[in-house]
Amino acid sequence: MTRTRSGGTAAALLLTGLVACGSDSGTSPPPDPLTNSTAGPPAGNAQGGCPIPAAAQLEVAATPTTVVGTGTAASCTGDAVVGAVARGGVITFDCGPDPVTITLRETAKVVNDTGPKIIIDGGGKVTLSGGGKVRILYMNTCDQAQKYTTTHCQNQDTPQLTVQNLTFVDGNAAGQTTDGGGGGAIFDRGGQLKIINSRFFNNVCDPTGQDVGGGAVRALDQYNGMPLYVVNSTFGGKEGLGNQCSNGGGLSSIGVSYTVLNSVFSYNSAIGNGANPKRAGTPGGGSGGAIYNDGNTFKLTLCGNLINNNRANEGGGAIFFVSNDRTGSLLIQNSTLQSNPSAGFETAGFPGIFVLASGPPQVTNSTIQ
Repeated sequence: MTRTRSGGTAAALLLTGLVACGSDSGTSPPPDPLTNSTAGPPAGNAQGGCPIPAAAQLEVAATPTTVVGTGTAASCTGDAVVGAVARGGVITFDCGPDPVTITLRETAKVVNDTGPKIIIDGGGKVTLSGGGKVRILYMNTCDQAQKYTTTHCQNQDTPQLTVQNLTFVDGNAAGQTTDGGGGGAIFDRGGQLKIINSRFFNNVCDPTGQDVGGGAVRALDQYNGMPLYVVNSTFGGKEGLGNQCSNGGGLSSIGVSYTVLNSVFSYNSAIGNGANPKRAGTPGGGSGGAIYNDGNTFKLTLCGNLINNNRANEGGGAIFFVSNDRTGSLLIQNSTLQSNPSAGFETAGFPGIFVLASGPPQVTNSTIQ
């Protein structure tokens, strides 16, 4: 096991991994990343270099079931997105030549018998916004309103939902209580979820609570314990763009194995207080600035990631990982974790990380400082 303590690699990654796509001409302000999907930090860590397994590759979207829009920005409405997601299948966009932000007035919800694969591909030009009021995307195989398709909703292989080449901004799941809430941009229980080449800015969920989490993404019950892949994606990436929740500003889960490859987590926050179980007189929460994982047997695999400048009011400014029965494992490979303050507690020797697992984190060719 090696844990490089030099800051050189981290500095290089900071310079190369967080370069904004927009530029200031001197006569007008740079494009706003919350309204322009080609502005702001790019998707993913360009210096990551970790191989992408076949199961985590982009899905083919060449033959869409539904095309949102008819060639103009005005034709790409939130209602059209909600309708397309309800119909399922392969969803693409035709919103004209320029980047477009589509604001949803209600959450787009997957109907569970519209798969088996549901693919939403923004082509790198589409931003989906919750307008600061609604969660953006919801899939739940155990929600009867979205149709039961098996007698074992907590462990079924479909729908298989992929979001790719999209930006999610201003999603808000505060006050949502179904299955514990959370997931300002995306909530998923059951089936399978995959996230590729996507960005998450300023998404939020409840600010307090000992278990609620996932300012950007909340996941439960993936089929057969298979990993939820997050590939070449960015959560925050720049000051003022981070996601936040009571726990897990970027990712949150109970019992779900994540494999996160070549991605960036920066300026995300766990803003609750009182930890879990909550201390007397507190509402609980505040752990896992970037990533919050709880449950029993599960694995978090990180490879090729830059995780910096996240913070937690309690434990794990970067990562909170608790396997209650100590069967879970945390693997960190070819990654840089830097400047992720934990205001409350963390595991000795692993700055920004609190871990209770089958053993200490397995760290290879990575910087943790």
